[in-house]
Amino acid sequence: MTGTADTGPKATDFAELTPRQVVAELDRYIIGQDKAKRAVAIALRNRWRRRNVSGELRDEILPNNIIMIGPTGVGKTEIARRLARLAGAPFVKVEASKFTEVGYVGRDVESMIRDLVEFAVNLVRTEREDECREIAAGRVEERLLDLLLPPVAGESSPGDADADGPRTFVVGTGGAKVIEDDQPPDDSPEARRRRTREKLRGLLRAERLEDREVEIDVAESSMPVMDMSASGMEGLDWNFMEVLQDMLPKRSRRRTVTVAEARKYLLSEELDRLVDIDEVVDDALDRAETMGIIFLDELDKVATKSATGGPDVSREGVQRDLLPIVEGSTVQTKYGFVNTDHMLFIAAGAFHLSRPSDLIPELQGRFPIRVELTSLDENDFVRILLEPKNALLTQYQALVATEGATLELTRDAIEEVAKIAADVNSRVENIGARRLHTVLTTLLDDVLFGLPEEGAGETIHIDGNAVRERLAHIVEDDDLRRYIL
Repeated sequence: MTGTADTGPKATDFAELTPRQVVAELDRYIIGQDKAKRAVAIALRNRWRRRNVSGELRDEILPNNIIMIGPTGVGKTEIARRLARLAGAPFVKVEASKFTEVGYVGRDVESMIRDLVEFAVNLVRTEREDECREIAAGRVEERLLDLLLPPVAGESSPGDADADGPRTFVVGTGGAKVIEDDQPPDDSPEARRRRTREKLRGLLRAERLEDREVEIDVAESSMPVMDMSASGMEGLDWNFMEVLQDMLPKRSRRRTVTVAEARKYLLSEELDRLVDIDEVVDDALDRAETMGIIFLDELDKVATKSATGGPDVSREGVQRDLLPIVEGSTVQTKYGFVNTDHMLFIAAGAFHLSRPSDLIPELQGRFPIRVELTSLDENDFVRILLEPKNALLTQYQALVATEGATLELTRDAIEEVAKIAADVNSRVENIGARRLHTVLTTLLDDVLFGLPEEGAGETIHIDGNAVRERLAHIVEDDDLRRYIL
């Protein structure tokens, strides 16, 4: 199990990936757990296969939801997260233990669908903004030039989109010069202003005017911000204050800001004008319904054999509330109604004190695919430190490199770190690959504290003997091991 770097195939290319290719991509970040990778790869490919089925049969094909069973730190969450990034699909991770039955204070299960839709809207909006960013940047540049060199009264701004008359641009080594049919004399005020504007454009693109101050109109809220998230209102689907603000007239005030700050604000303003929010919402709702992935963690915490009172009543109630969402229902969000029939649910849990069979039978039937993830051993830890694209050791080396030093661990040092992590997991509490974080942080404590005063510009070499010397007193002392490792 590893970190969060995100590279590889583009999200829009996921339809071209076969299950084998999906597994190969997951292998770049996650060690082992081949059965779980195969299961999610098939589930992802089936989404594409269903969308290519013609006729009424397409709506009858339902996703095969998955339960991943295994101890903490073995890669359950990372598999689901990597899969969602690979697919470019809306993805949310929720903890089943945080939900409460309807009638109890807390979050209701429908909130995860609202969170998914919100994520989908932000995802699509970001994509649309990226498509329009170049056009928006051009408009922002013209507006900044208007602020730096305001047009004379009665003169149209050169940055206007609908300038009168055709323009011919002749590009040379000296930049771009505008030639119009009625070109003013070189010594006229208009020509001088035009040359000044082009000089400012060059300085602006070279980022030499970032600290220059300009005045811009900034929209401000006409009502004070109020906190509407009181206890018992967690399920409120829209912000009451937003509704009131939409009903009131917009106000703006002039602010003096630097060019760098003005560029950010104006870019956001131009992107808002270019992006059609209605198209964004329509696309987002479609993606949430057909491609959405919900990772339901800690499902074992709501599994109970019998409801005898106390918290068990709410736990079984949460299962009953989850059932219609997982099997398919319509949920109201502030963007419209969303159908959950074809959303993919991936549940996970350690199931130490309970079993999947302790779930209510109806909910069990909605998770037909069950995959057991194996505990990680010493060999797995060695591979986790070396093989993934964003391996933990690579991350620490990058951190040390920012101080001008080079961190090197020999093969026997890496094996010793893996051995200590596996040993502590077997004696104290098995937290999987997360144990490597604690072991490496303890090992490199002096190095990270000493930089940059000590070791900058040097190669920090750590071998197996150094690992044993630095961690021996902690590994041998049971009490210290419980708190430090």
